[in-house]
Amino acid sequence: MTELTLSLAAARALHLAAQGLLQPRRRKARPDDLLAAIRQMGVLQIDTIHVVARSPYLVLWSRLGDYPQAWLEQLLEDGALFEYWAHEACFVPIEDYALYRPRMLDPAAMGWKYSASWMRERRAEVDAVLEHIRANGPTRSSDFERSDGKAGGWWSWKPEKRSLEVLFTTGALMIARRHNFQRVYDLAERVLPDWDDGRLPAPEATRRTLLLKAVKALGLAKAGWTADYFRSKGARPDLDALVAEGALLRARVAGWDEPVYIHPEHADLAAAAAAGALNASLTTILSPFDPLVWDRRRALELFDFDYRLECYTPAEKRRHGYFCLPILRRGALVGRVDAKAHRRDGVFELKALHMEPGVRLSARLVDDIAAALRRCAAWHGCAQVRLEQCAPAQFAAPLAAALADAPEREAA
Repeated sequence: MTELTLSLAAARALHLAAQGLLQPRRRKARPDDLLAAIRQMGVLQIDTIHVVARSPYLVLWSRLGDYPQAWLEQLLEDGALFEYWAHEACFVPIEDYALYRPRMLDPAAMGWKYSASWMRERRAEVDAVLEHIRANGPTRSSDFERSDGKAGGWWSWKPEKRSLEVLFTTGALMIARRHNFQRVYDLAERVLPDWDDGRLPAPEATRRTLLLKAVKALGLAKAGWTADYFRSKGARPDLDALVAEGALLRARVAGWDEPVYIHPEHADLAAAAAAGALNASLTTILSPFDPLVWDRRRALELFDFDYRLECYTPAEKRRHGYFCLPILRRGALVGRVDAKAHRRDGVFELKALHMEPGVRLSARLVDDIAAALRRCAAWHGCAQVRLEQCAPAQFAAPLAAALADAPEREAA
């Protein structure tokens, strides 16, 4: 393949196509579509914030449209997925277990995700938790009564919860299923009884596979983007050597000094992008933990979208809101919305919607965004969409009117 030069718009289209975000789906999602989408992304990041749907559900909705959220838990319970530290805590296709098993065997390299001191100083307690599960079967953290007198919370886990998480990071425990989104832990040998560490690939083969999977999931990648996708560690790979052996293709993006790399399986897609034949037509709402935006530097370089998640920022210092959702519109990231689903009242509240500087306001833009917001609200069981604040101000009235009057349909 001759080295291609892509326009920035073509590079975006190739990236969106690889991520399943180029065009609207033409049929309703089926359960196997969820697994296919996760395989296409490589991982599905988990987060527990649920002012709107929890992130893994929302990431899938952005690609698949309406679907029952229970389908995701069923894939986990059926053994098609497992949970582990991939990008962060993620659902991962079970066939990739061997790629993450080395991390379990060297948990001390996992940083804050593993406490060597806890394992060392509380070994008897950790072993007691393990034996409890061995004797009593799959277990939730809530099955253990709090006995240390402290309140709950992210940084004040009860001892048994910390032990469960340490054992999970070592791979001794796996997540058998989820109940009301709570993890249900079981022995790894019961969840994955046929696994044998003798099947582990060599470390270099694992690094190579993860690198190639990252480039494929991204559609195209600068060298500096590749390690973040699966949080791979180790020496910086020689991507040009992989090009020389045919494992990767090299291309250029107009205006960028450094090359980009493309997986050979995307050669035809890349050629179509370069020819202007990839039409980005999907308008949708994204999770803050969507692969499209989780690497903030990549989002800035590729989409000129300077994105920060502000839920951990003090309220008085927030610019855009607690849990701002990026708005993808026909190949561009055009804004962000701080939303909250009031499911009991049937109201999808848009606390603040901010359009990006330079976005040209038009009737078609209004219709696209209103339709995406109405679809998202309907999926949350909310018949009413209420807009509170909007910037620029002149966008507020036409958007509110479109939210109230526009038919619920996929934007053409």
